[in-house]
Amino acid sequence: MSQNEKVLVSRTIAVPADTNPWGDIFGGWILSLMDIAAGSTAARLARGSIATKAIKDVTFDAPIFVGDEVSVYAEIDRIGNTSVTLKISVSIRRNGQHEEIEAVKGLFVMVALDENRRPRPIREKWPSCG
Repeated sequence: MSQNEKVLVSRTIAVPADTNPWGDIFGGWILSLMDIAAGSTAARLARGSIATKAIKDVTFDAPIFVGDEVSVYAEIDRIGNTSVTLKISVSIRRNGQHEEIEAVKGLFVMVALDENRRPRPIREKWPSCG
């Protein structure tokens, strides 16, 4: 994965168990999908353990309904000394349609951790990062 390359990380279907008391898809469920995508992407980049440091600028631009196909994408925004910032976006397809609708986006800052759960340099594990 290189910077500015948008990669599909996961795809699932929104089901009734994912709704809030009003019958809409629960935003917390969407955030958890995004955090899982950020975590798995960052762990591959850091080649080791990571933790979520911050979630910033999350916007919910389109509603997500039961039955929607939910796709989560990751894109490297920035690689620092001990952290990587990822653009995580969620797109949906409704009723089997081909066109995706951009529904949610946000920035996730993930920190590489050493064996003592302390921040460690990413570059020592991934020297090719810029």
